[in-house]
Amino acid sequence: MENFNMSKHESFYALGISYKKADATMRGKFSLDATAKATVLIQAEAEGIDAILVTSTCNRTEIYGFANHPYQLIKLLCENSRGTVEEFQEIAYIYKNNEAVNHMFRVGTGLDSQILGDFEIISQLKIAFSESKSNGLVNSFLERLVNSVIQASKKIKTETDISSGATSVSFASVQYIFKNVQNIANKNILLFGTGKIGRNTCENLVKHTKHDNITLINRTKDKAERLARKLNVVVKEYSDLQLELQNADVVVVATGAQNPTIDKTLLNLKKPLLILDLSIPKNVHENVQEVEGVTLIHMDHLSQMTDETLEKRKQFIPSAEAIIEEIKEEFFAWTRNRKFAPTIHALKVKLNSIKEGELNFQRKKLVNFDEEQAELISNRIIQKITNHFVNHLKDGNSMDEGIEWIEKVFQLEQEKTFF
Repeated sequence: MENFNMSKHESFYALGISYKKADATMRGKFSLDATAKATVLIQAEAEGIDAILVTSTCNRTEIYGFANHPYQLIKLLCENSRGTVEEFQEIAYIYKNNEAVNHMFRVGTGLDSQILGDFEIISQLKIAFSESKSNGLVNSFLERLVNSVIQASKKIKTETDISSGATSVSFASVQYIFKNVQNIANKNILLFGTGKIGRNTCENLVKHTKHDNITLINRTKDKAERLARKLNVVVKEYSDLQLELQNADVVVVATGAQNPTIDKTLLNLKKPLLILDLSIPKNVHENVQEVEGVTLIHMDHLSQMTDETLEKRKQFIPSAEAIIEEIKEEFFAWTRNRKFAPTIHALKVKLNSIKEGELNFQRKKLVNFDEEQAELISNRIIQKITNHFVNHLKDGNSMDEGIEWIEKVFQLEQEKTFF
């Protein structure tokens, strides 16, 4: 197991909950909105955590960071969500060091996505990284790791077809609508919520239906209007929601609310209604199914659908994994070099101190002392000595023993943490 931090106590962890063991209701409990994520970062800094990354999407909520014990990070998650530690223990995963790095690579490249090849998560990682960096909660390890994952994601997307066809829940929802609603081009479609999933869904719908049959509603109307101008669709007031629900044949809900925004009290239907809830937490109350003619579909159901496109993607998994291994090994090589960098730096300082002492002695002793030549020769000797030690540490199987030996022989004092 790689020990990425020179401290004997801190380790790098990845922990959270995802669609694999947590249903939509439980994922909703552990979801973190923008305010909650900001609070996590503030609390992490106050508790002395120097590097942390927080993501919360419809399929997963995760924290990556350095800690003495994973409970430090679990506590941050549970205190800022509606999930409990007991619930976390039942459905969560915790990865450490190597396994944590492996996990971020698989998540960021779409191999761990609910729909194989979904690359929307990489943008979430970028946003989370930017937020952490703005708060001074990124060290060189985390920055290098995130950049390596981004590099792997780009290469996989460019060099394989694992992202061909439907690559997201929003696209899968549109596929579902086309397969289950006859004459969709003539149906009224209401999109409630203009977050990322809502925007993507709307764009896909516009490609295949009449623009004037699509209506957008958002709590903040100007956001809906910006999207409407781009796609040439209709925007209605939030106060018109109940009326528009009665007019709609299909409703796509993709809001960021923490509690249901649509329930059976809003529905006074005269025709069948298909509702797709793409929100985490769920934004459509289960009681809408008590209304005759209503069909409620949640994203978990959409993600379980398989088609030829998804089956074809599986053949590209080995190629994607090979790319990950290549870039991951480059990252691990960098961490190994970073591990002994403080020792080599301290060794150079020590040798330069010895050099200065000897040069001062020779200056007093020799009348025609050649300052420039002596400086040049001694610096070359120091460089050659340190290069020998670097090569030894790179090639040796026991790097920790080599570092300890150098520090003991040369009586080196240096920072134990290099991040």
